[in-house]
Amino acid sequence: MKARAKRPPGDGRQIVTTPPEQTLTEFIIDEQRKVPHATGGFTALVNDLGLACKRIANIVGKGPLVDLVGKSGTINVQGEAQAKLDIVADQILFRTHLRSGTLAAMLSEECEDVRRIPTEYPRGRYLLAFDPLDGSSNIDVDVSVGSIFSVLPDPDEHAEVGPDAFLQPGTRQVCAGYAIYGPTTMLVLSLGHGVHGFTLDREIGEFMLTHPTMRIPDEASEFAINASNSRFWEPAVKRYVDECLAGSSGPRGRDFNMRWVASLVAEAHRILLRGGVFLYPRDDRASARSGRLRLLYEANPIAFLIEQASGRASSGYGPILEVQPESIHQRTGFVFGSRAEVERIESYHRDHNERRYDAPLFGSRGLFRDSA
Repeated sequence: MKARAKRPPGDGRQIVTTPPEQTLTEFIIDEQRKVPHATGGFTALVNDLGLACKRIANIVGKGPLVDLVGKSGTINVQGEAQAKLDIVADQILFRTHLRSGTLAAMLSEECEDVRRIPTEYPRGRYLLAFDPLDGSSNIDVDVSVGSIFSVLPDPDEHAEVGPDAFLQPGTRQVCAGYAIYGPTTMLVLSLGHGVHGFTLDREIGEFMLTHPTMRIPDEASEFAINASNSRFWEPAVKRYVDECLAGSSGPRGRDFNMRWVASLVAEAHRILLRGGVFLYPRDDRASARSGRLRLLYEANPIAFLIEQASGRASSGYGPILEVQPESIHQRTGFVFGSRAEVERIESYHRDHNERRYDAPLFGSRGLFRDSA
């Protein structure tokens, strides 16, 4: 009797995969050819960003093997305790771009002032703002972290670059993106014509195009917010969260799941892939009345990606990309995700935010108050 071949698990069909063929460099070159009179400087800048993210991914992956977990014992300009990897990632991004001739200056979450390119190196046409390691509080527990970056044009190539040069609304960005260091390392970016994801092939050391033309699903049943701050929220935010928590028996008519990773990159990545909404609103705390996330190098680059992927990004009251920055480390409330959900939150801020909302799930005893 002839032996039968064993079937693979599942429905028995073989899964055939085709390896991605386009590298990040090839993708950027193709984009460059669409721009008349392009000099290649922008292509070099994006390649440098990819190189810096590969270097950071390598260090993040080693963690305790190279004694890079835990706090450094220093405080950054935001008044936050720096992780050891915050400092290392900041230096990697700075040094990778220092000699390339693509930048005029850089701005980092970890540095109080703008860092100009020294006169001994050629000056480029662009400005780079970045959060070198977003979500660094997750490092010690091995949860995904990332780097966020925003590229702006230098508004005056003949003037010395100061903080004012970076005070451009998010609509002026020519490139924005993030790298996420998780089970795989991915670089997700937009040049203003859609959002594309590249996965790091560690064997050949190249970012390969694996997620072309990413688009946020129109509807989803997930929201992300830090519920421990609920007692400080504005009425509009309380109303929205209460309605989600009420589930299928409430006004939304469906059940929602709540997420919170404490990493903006991880939250944005999940929303780009499967939809939902993220809220880090301003609230009544003295430290958060203007919001907590930084406008120039956290909110604006993520908002640029979200809008390019057919979602919506907002301060809670209107499009965040249209906000005119007033200072380089300015903070903001931030809401982004599936367009319909963000527009609903904006409408609640317009129509239900003047008095304290009598939220059944957020009474005087808190989120989990007694039913009696």
